[in-house]
Amino acid sequence: MILNRRSLLTTALTLGAMKAFPGLSYAQARPLVFATFTGSWEEAHKAVLVPAFRKANADAPIVLDPMLSVDQIAKVNAAKANPPIDVMLHDPGPALVAVGQDLVEPYPVEKSTYYKDLIAEAQEPMGPAPFFQVVGLTYNPEAVKTPPTSWADLWKPEFKGRVGITNLNSTLGTGWLVEIAKMRGGSETNVDPGFKALEELKPNLAAVAANPGALATLFQQGQIDISPGNFNAIQILKARGVPVEFVAPKEGAIAFKTTIHIVKNSPNRELAFKLIEAALTPEVQTTLMNPPYLIVPTNSKVTMGGEIARVLAKDTTELKKKFVFQDWKKINEQRSTWIERFNREIKI
Repeated sequence: MILNRRSLLTTALTLGAMKAFPGLSYAQARPLVFATFTGSWEEAHKAVLVPAFRKANADAPIVLDPMLSVDQIAKVNAAKANPPIDVMLHDPGPALVAVGQDLVEPYPVEKSTYYKDLIAEAQEPMGPAPFFQVVGLTYNPEAVKTPPTSWADLWKPEFKGRVGITNLNSTLGTGWLVEIAKMRGGSETNVDPGFKALEELKPNLAAVAANPGALATLFQQGQIDISPGNFNAIQILKARGVPVEFVAPKEGAIAFKTTIHIVKNSPNRELAFKLIEAALTPEVQTTLMNPPYLIVPTNSKVTMGGEIARVLAKDTTELKKKFVFQDWKKINEQRSTWIERFNREIKI
């Protein structure tokens, strides 16, 4: 086992609790472990969600363990009877995998104070969605003088060698492939038109990034001028002074639910529930909606403001009308095949 700073912290907190309360087992004594995403998500949860949770729960010990969804699922699968994680965070595709592999418990909706206030699309009984991620068109306004309005703009000749995309291992990449397939007559079950479109896009491609964060970095490095992109990642770049803008394409910006789950057999079920409750509160969601985080809220009692209200939606009613919600159950059925095909065919 490789020990890092977080695992050492978790062990130290656990041993301290066992010393104070000799009757506790190791599993019962360890702090709550929340597997969040890396980068801006970890920063946001560390700065906002964790303090809110601890304030409401007598400074209960909690450790953030940032990792990709696939790694979260692998870690829990390797120790189902005594999972090393109590709370998982997932995009829609991995969430279906976690539920399908019986790794998470139903959310105790009857106990929840805030579940009923979430918009309908966020009310997932196996784990609610406290946030949305939004994908649209991102561009450098210093290089792209006429703002793009459609996914189809990426194929314009003037963007030869200046377009960036992500591979299909990312939710962004897979979701965008589905949308360009739809644009050419395809669907969630038929992305052949999307692959044909990608083949035609090759002259314009400058880079294929591994994830949305890496894609955003390409703007910072001046390697690309336009791409499909994650709203949150782009806003963080703007805050750092990078010339980049986000626009919702006329076909509709893609919305991905980010769901949060209680891991099955967690020794910290009650604290896991309370952490998720904290994530659903209007106070936490409002704070995370504002700079520098700009995460799209799902609680209907949160008043949209700032850049989110200007660029995306003025309220949750408009949000539901303007965003495209995809059928990830259908997408998951073929996603692994699409990933293999993309890695084989889309080379630059």
